[in-house]
Amino acid sequence: MEATKMNVPLNTISRDMNQLGDKTGNVYESVKIISKRANQISIETKQELDKKLLEFSSTSDNSTEEMHENREQIEVSRYFEKLAKPTLIATQEFIEDKIYYRNPVKEAKQKNEI
Repeated sequence: MEATKMNVPLNTISRDMNQLGDKTGNVYESVKIISKRANQISIETKQELDKKLLEFSSTSDNSTEEMHENREQIEVSRYFEKLAKPTLIATQEFIEDKIYYRNPVKEAKQKNEI
């Protein structure tokens, strides 16, 4: 996942909402953009986790193998738990201008004004 390479804090940070609103001109629009991106990141992470855990699914009856597989599953799960939360990643991407967004309503208004 790309988020591990980013400089994203692992805990919540208080942010100046006016600073987030400066990019779009509207704080609520900025929050909506961050929210949509956080949902995308969450879905990507969930799919990646499911894919990794699917490797461990088997129909064997050997209990020693299950103990070893469970340990590996726990390690994979712990890795994903330690990742930064999707909201923090999305906020950092927004601050660093790594999110492409557009507002069709604003674009239409600007075309009508010209």
